[in-house]
Amino acid sequence: MTDKVLTEQSGEIARIIFNQPEKRNAVSLEMWEAVETAVTRFAADDSVRILILSGAGGKAFVSGADISKFETERASTEAVAHYNATTKRVYDMVEGFPKPTIAQIDGFCIGGGVALSLCCDLRICGEGSNFAVPAAKLGLGYGFSGLKRLVDVVGPAFAKEIFFTARRFSAEEARTMGLVNRVVADGEVSDAAEETARMIAANAPLTLESVKYIVGQTVLPASERDLAECAARVKACFDSDDYVEGRRAFLEKRKPNFVGA
Repeated sequence: MTDKVLTEQSGEIARIIFNQPEKRNAVSLEMWEAVETAVTRFAADDSVRILILSGAGGKAFVSGADISKFETERASTEAVAHYNATTKRVYDMVEGFPKPTIAQIDGFCIGGGVALSLCCDLRICGEGSNFAVPAAKLGLGYGFSGLKRLVDVVGPAFAKEIFFTARRFSAEEARTMGLVNRVVADGEVSDAAEETARMIAANAPLTLESVKYIVGQTVLPASERDLAECAARVKACFDSDDYVEGRRAFLEKRKPNFVGA
């Protein structure tokens, strides 16, 4: 794995860190492949209950693609197709990650960084963060799945404004349009993400996973929803040992010890 993508785990909380601060954590093909490997590993690890994605250096989450690599990674039709297929796999894997995910956004969140953050369940940023999708300034095309994620979060009018203007939006503008869940003081984003992650990790895993799945189903066309699977996941919660533990902990006025079964 490249040293430009770091992984960490502290208890039930896993982290993937984009580590190219000198380029505001712009992402190369090699880095996307490393993220794919890390996401696959953490998804299969039962000790992981939540995943945080962040950027090193405190100045940027991800500032999009590493344009310096375009001549080698995206110069031909075949290379563009390979790059796009790789990034699509990573976005789909992060969006489909079975456990909750948080985008910890310090500073700039540009282009592919916005796209990646939209694949996460929650987005927390600093007051000085900036967001932009400059595709229209570069002549880039954006596919249906990426645009749908944006529309699902901010609605069609804001999605058009983000793309049509290609300008930078402040953290407060991002909060107003629903692009981020929370805005905290600069320098406190990591702590806020960690606190939120610990709060989530303390809850029943089966409940969290079922809610993530069912919320995902609500944004699908009615004809594509698997309501039987939704019902099965709800039933699994009520049939679990964690449901028994949750009731007992409530009656005994103590914190529950959930095991995910």
